[in-house]
Amino acid sequence: MEPSRRMEKVGDLIRTELADIILRKLKDPRVGFVTITHVEVSPDLRHARVLISVLGSDEQKKDTMKGLKSAAPFMRVELGKRMKLRVTPELAFTFDESIERGAHMLELLESIKKEHKDGEGEE
Repeated sequence: MEPSRRMEKVGDLIRTELADIILRKLKDPRVGFVTITHVEVSPDLRHARVLISVLGSDEQKKDTMKGLKSAAPFMRVELGKRMKLRVTPELAFTFDESIERGAHMLELLESIKKEHKDGEGEE
């Protein structure tokens, strides 16, 4: 289903507010360097899927996810205070794999480019 303009606007606002809450209000030491890449909101605005990217090792990513999940109720309350919605959406955090996939694709392209250059020099 194509997201409506309102769903997109609410998602963008949630993304902005959550980024500020994580930066300024969240004190959980498990939460490392997090970037909120996108927020998908359900048509009834009751659920928000928050796509995140985390800089660090696999262990740091797991710890960050645990910290975000445990802080979700706190962040939801903070969102409710900041946003004028009838219902504040439930927050579900998931990793955004697209950034890592993109970086992997760039690595592959670079290696192909290097192999191609090496192959030209041998002839």
